[in-house]
Amino acid sequence: MASPSVRPRMLAADDQGHIYDHPELLMLCRRGEEWSLPRPDELMPLPEESELFLLPGRRAVGLNPETGETEQVEELAVAAFAAPAHTLSAHPVYVTDAGAPMLPLFAYGAVGFANGRFYICAKKVDADTRQVFAGIPDNAVKRGARRLLEAYPDNRLMQHLMQNCALRYACPAARNLSLGRYEAPLPVSRSCNARCIGCISRQDDDSPIRATPQCRLTFTPTVDEILGVMRHHAGQEAKPIFSFGQGCEGEPLTEADLLIESVARFRKEGGHGTVNLNSNASRPEAVAALAEAGLTSLRVSLNSARPDVYARYYRPNGYDLADVRASMRAACSRGVHVAVNLLYFPGVTDTEAETEALIELFRSCGVSLVQLRNLNIDPEYYPSLLQDFDFGPSLGLANFRKRIKRACPWISFGYFNPWLGDRAELSPDLPVPAAE
Repeated sequence: MASPSVRPRMLAADDQGHIYDHPELLMLCRRGEEWSLPRPDELMPLPEESELFLLPGRRAVGLNPETGETEQVEELAVAAFAAPAHTLSAHPVYVTDAGAPMLPLFAYGAVGFANGRFYICAKKVDADTRQVFAGIPDNAVKRGARRLLEAYPDNRLMQHLMQNCALRYACPAARNLSLGRYEAPLPVSRSCNARCIGCISRQDDDSPIRATPQCRLTFTPTVDEILGVMRHHAGQEAKPIFSFGQGCEGEPLTEADLLIESVARFRKEGGHGTVNLNSNASRPEAVAALAEAGLTSLRVSLNSARPDVYARYYRPNGYDLADVRASMRAACSRGVHVAVNLLYFPGVTDTEAETEALIELFRSCGVSLVQLRNLNIDPEYYPSLLQDFDFGPSLGLANFRKRIKRACPWISFGYFNPWLGDRAELSPDLPVPAAE
């Protein structure tokens, strides 16, 4: 946490991309429609491996400390993308030009400069260093990927993970697989039963979002291909995590039979480790069957626990939030560790109505962990989608966490899927829902 005396100055950039701190104007931050100075408890030095972005068509705005007025400059606004394990608590303040392009699908943090360093509005929410690659030579990842390409020439899943994910997109999970550590990604699905506004692998032809960070899986792996990756990773990592559901695929539950057979066979042959499903949790019966087959943990992505707000972003096809809740209860009642991948958006997620709805869901659906990951989307586009909903003032990330912890003391916060062994040990304080 930054000292209360730290008052970062506004950042701006010229047309050549040169970033500078303004000599007079102070950094402002945005939560929903609110503009304010950063709260002292939310400023931290910009984490290593973060990135700075120039925001095209957006003019930087700062606060004049002499007049107390906001001032717009001609130079471009600047934002920061925080390194993994950190959650942004505010967006940058700017004025958008007419005709400015939609921003790509990243999370844009408020950032300023003081005392010779950059400061960002964010909190570190997980001590795990699994996606920190500082000190690891890039050649080590490339060598590991090439070894796996040579060792598994007929395994399309391994080929995809190394060629496309590790070497092309520098996916942290795939890079870790190439290094034989932490969590192995297991994408399985080409299709999805939701049309998320901020989907990072596929957009509708009429979507205003013109580019996605990565391309979707183009084949469906076999059980043997999945098991080949799992066996390899289990032989390299003492505490392996295997995760179905990745950004380069659709919804893994659309391939439920494939998942169930893969997990059951892995467990039957003595496979150990945490088998995790990252999912929209749209099919309760499939989740229950996976739990019986040997699933350890379920991570459910949510933007909101209010049905209408949820549907506005996810645009589900053939299911609704009631099915998601039923899946979570089905998993927890069978001993599966349930986490929520909360797509946190400052000024929306941390409002009174949203917080109370989330607390009710955590209590009734057996949630053990809240992963605080930011929603990757243009900071002005998402509120425009929800403009007919009532949100109210922002609590701020720190107060949001405190409210949840007071209401749900068994809840932990994090960023990554934890290693839980073969089977999770759920907190004795967790209200476990009855099996359905």
